[in-house]
Amino acid sequence: MNWPMLRFGNWRFGLGFGWLLLATSLSVWGAQNLRPLRIGLPHVLMDRQYVLAADWRQYLQNRLHRPVEFVIRRKDSDTTDQLRLQNLDFAWSSDYPYVHFKRRLRLVAVPLYQGRPSFRSYLIVPAADDQTTSLLQLKRMVFAYVDPYSTGGYLDPRHELWMAGEDERQFFSKTFFTWSNRAVVEAVAQGLAAGGAVDGFVWDSLAKTHPDLTGQTRVVAQSLEYGAAPVIANRSISADDFRALQRVLLGMARDPEGVALLKRLNLDGFVPGNAKLYARTAEMMKSIGEE
Repeated sequence: MNWPMLRFGNWRFGLGFGWLLLATSLSVWGAQNLRPLRIGLPHVLMDRQYVLAADWRQYLQNRLHRPVEFVIRRKDSDTTDQLRLQNLDFAWSSDYPYVHFKRRLRLVAVPLYQGRPSFRSYLIVPAADDQTTSLLQLKRMVFAYVDPYSTGGYLDPRHELWMAGEDERQFFSKTFFTWSNRAVVEAVAQGLAAGGAVDGFVWDSLAKTHPDLTGQTRVVAQSLEYGAAPVIANRSISADDFRALQRVLLGMARDPEGVALLKRLNLDGFVPGNAKLYARTAEMMKSIGEE
């Protein structure tokens, strides 16, 4: 590092300023050389929203004072696996993997949607279908799921069939995974499936940004509430890093720049994680033998 030559009339001031300059330079150097925090994000939320992802990453970097790397995978299961293997520090994922692997993961924060830390599952059918009013009417038809790790897009409809005494493996003529909520909406809109299950938050968000797509589908029913998709951390993350990200997420709703980003994410803010929010998901998993 090349230091500038400085001359001061007061040697005490010069010495003090020199130490301040040195401390500031070392601090900047240290921040630049910190290992990036690797954060997994849901593919469906960031799908084709490159500017939003870049702006949010810069926001986090500015407030954490360290590099941040976003890792976006198509499947929630891939993101969770990478988190458990400690290839990711944090991830915003479905509540299903958090409940399933909670002994190996830590709950950081939960998003608020319409003022509540919860979402619902939507049962959708093609807009031209004005007859279907429930999941049970789709017997022997083709049905689209999101992902094996999706509560709203997989666990909830299977639990509903179990409650009705139906065997999910025999109920539909065919089922398939699309690997994203948006792709379920597209499959139903295009008539590739007679119905599908999606996260209500995602369908509502798409209705704002792509009404031409959601307009080709119809919401038939909504599930009971379950805990919103949380931000989680692997167990090896340091206490300092854990508290730092949690503090920034919780503070977004009090920061004008953070509020603007939240609006683009279709969220009201984040609140501290509470495992009790996921009791219903745990009960559904237990009832169908997927603890």
